[in-house]
Amino acid sequence: MESSPPSTGKGPLANLTARRAAGEIHADPVQEKVVLRLQAIHDQLAAMAVQQPAKPSFLARLGLGHAPKPPEGPHGLYIWGSVGRGKSMLMDLFFADAPVAKKRRVHFHEFMLEVQARLHRRREELAAKGAPPESDTIVPIAREIAAETRLLCFDEFQVTNIADAMILGRLFETLFEEGITVIATSNRAPDDLYKNGLQRDRFLPFIELVKQRLEVLELGGAQDYRMGRLRELDLYLTPLGAWATKKLDEAFRALSNGSDGEPRVLRTQGRDVDVPRAAPGVAMAHFLDWCAKPMGAADFLCIADNFHTVIVAEIPRMGPDSKDKAVRFVTMIDTFYEKKVKFICSAAANPGGLYPEGDGSFEFQRTVSRLMEMQSPEYLTLEHIA
Repeated sequence: MESSPPSTGKGPLANLTARRAAGEIHADPVQEKVVLRLQAIHDQLAAMAVQQPAKPSFLARLGLGHAPKPPEGPHGLYIWGSVGRGKSMLMDLFFADAPVAKKRRVHFHEFMLEVQARLHRRREELAAKGAPPESDTIVPIAREIAAETRLLCFDEFQVTNIADAMILGRLFETLFEEGITVIATSNRAPDDLYKNGLQRDRFLPFIELVKQRLEVLELGGAQDYRMGRLRELDLYLTPLGAWATKKLDEAFRALSNGSDGEPRVLRTQGRDVDVPRAAPGVAMAHFLDWCAKPMGAADFLCIADNFHTVIVAEIPRMGPDSKDKAVRFVTMIDTFYEKKVKFICSAAANPGGLYPEGDGSFEFQRTVSRLMEMQSPEYLTLEHIA
C-alpha cells in the first residue's frame, strides 16, 4: 500500500505547514490557495462528524423500512494542472486527516475498472436468476458505492476510452445525489477531458456536471517539483548490481513523495496490463515483466498514458537468441519516446552495448539513439503527452 504522509490530526493546512517546517517542501503561494480550500472542506466534514446522526424509524428498527439517508457531504474540488505541481501531495495531506469513517483514495483508472467489473457481475447475477435485464444498471451500482464510501479522492482523473465515457454521467449524477464528497486531481481541465474521443457529444453533460458540483481549481505556477527531483537522479545505471537496484528504489520513492507503491492493473482493448509497482504518475517493473511477455504497442501505450515516468530494472544484453524480447523492448522505448515519458533504468551495458551484433542489431540503433536522447536535459523538459 502507498505510505501516508505525516499527519498532524488537524487537517491539510497544518500538515502542509509541518512538512515545510521540516524542510521537506518549499513554500508555494499557489499550493497555499488550494490547501486553504481543502482545509475548508475538512472543517465542514469535521462539523458534520460531531452532529448527532438521525435515529432510524420504528419500522426501520424492525427491518421493515429504510435507514435514514446519510447527510449530504460538502461539494468537493477538481484540482488540475501540469505534472509535478503537487496535486497528489495536497490531496494526500487532506485525505490523511479527513474526518470521515468511510473514505477512499483511489487512482481513477482503477476505480473505473472496478465499476465495469461490478456492472458485469450484476448483469450476470440477474441473468442467472432469470430476471429481465435492468433498464439502468448504473444507478444501483452507484448507490452501492455511496453506501460504502462517503468521501472519494481520485488521483489522475482522466477518461481515455468510450466504455468509461458512456457511463460516467449517470454514475456521478447518482453519486452526487447520494451526497458523497469528491476530490479529484487531473492533468487536464474539465473541458479537455476525453478530448477528441468517440461520441464525445454524449460525454459533454458529464463535464457540465463536474463544473456544477465541484469547484474547479488550477494548480499552476512555473515550478515543476518533479522535474527538480528528476534532474538530481541518475537516469541510466550500469553495470547491474545491488547498488543499481538500490538507486532505482530511491528514484521511485523520490518521484512518489516517499511512497512504497503498489501493484496496479490497467486495461486496454479487453486485456489486463500488469504494473508491478505504481504510485501516482510513476511506474516500475523488471525488464522481464514486460519484455518477456506477449505485450504489444497498445499495452505500452496504455502504460505511457497513465504514467509520466517509468522505471525498468535489469535490462540485459540482447542478441538474435533473444530477439523477441528485443523487439518488445524497442516497441516500449518507441512508445515512451513518442509520449515523452521520462525513463529511468538499470542495464547490463551502455545503450550501444545492449544489442551490439547479429541479426537485428542494425534496427536496434534507433533505440540506442532514443535511449541516449531520453537522458538529455532537453528531453526531460518536454511535456508528457497523456
